[in-house]
Amino acid sequence: MTKSGNDLVAEAKTRIKEIDAANAIMERQKPGTFFLDVREPNEWNLGHVPGAIHVPRGQLEGKIEGVLDRDKNIVVYCAGGSRSALAADTLQQMGYQHLHKLQHCQNKMLRYLIGQQFRQKYSLYLQH
Repeated sequence: MTKSGNDLVAEAKTRIKEIDAANAIMERQKPGTFFLDVREPNEWNLGHVPGAIHVPRGQLEGKIEGVLDRDKNIVVYCAGGSRSALAADTLQQMGYQHLHKLQHCQNKMLRYLIGQQFRQKYSLYLQH
């Protein structure tokens, strides 16, 4: 059976844990928790969560092992939720067990963490 990209994302979401913005902000306060930004470099350059680690989704499998240990707490985010769902699913398959994907409301969290400067630069993408 042929699957669409949306099918793959939907399947990935059934296998991963999601976290809402409020809980993600609380997780961020815990030592050993890392935010993983899987957006493209141009998106990262517009603004990102302070202290986040950047590994674009297309480079994840080849680069993540050199960046984050499997025992770390990880919150994965992107701009719309699809890339982070696929990334979290892939990370689980690679043995990363302490991870969450930021839910669809991640833009509220990003605005909170990055601040007004991010919102002004990134406002085109935040309008849904």
